[in-house]
Amino acid sequence: MGMLRVVSHHGDDRIAWDTARVALGDGEALDAIREAERMFQQQRERGATAIKIEKNQPPVRIDHFDPEIEQIVMLPRVVGG
Repeated sequence: MGMLRVVSHHGDDRIAWDTARVALGDGEALDAIREAERMFQQQRERGATAIKIEKNQPPVRIDHFDPEIEQIVMLPRVVGG
């Protein structure tokens, strides 16, 4: 399973996909990946930071979407005032 989480003032939006179903060419799983990649790009354009989260590994900042990552968390840019 893969998941993209977008943290915002609205809460925590999530899109998940089953990598096994993606490998089989399942249309619903492929659509979920396309939507996750679209959201990833949109958030990056807004200045969000993407963090890769995987079991037993420290979080790592990433710049590109990868559907093989277990979990990607998008953190919005913080603007001081």
